[in-house]
Amino acid sequence: MADQHPDPSGNTEAFRAFAHTPEQATAEGPSKLPLIIALAVAAVVVLVLVGWFALG
Repeated sequence: MADQHPDPSGNTEAFRAFAHTPEQATAEGPSKLPLIIALAVAAVVVLVLVGWFALG
């Protein structure tokens, strides 16, 4: 019985073509920059509030 889907790792050229598919580049997902900025702003707000209550 013949294999309908040959293993790409069985042939170096086929494996390289399989490993370098452009689908991997588009699977990054959304940017995490807005989340990082929001966390940094929240940390600054918390530090300001703690400083205000400590000195007030």
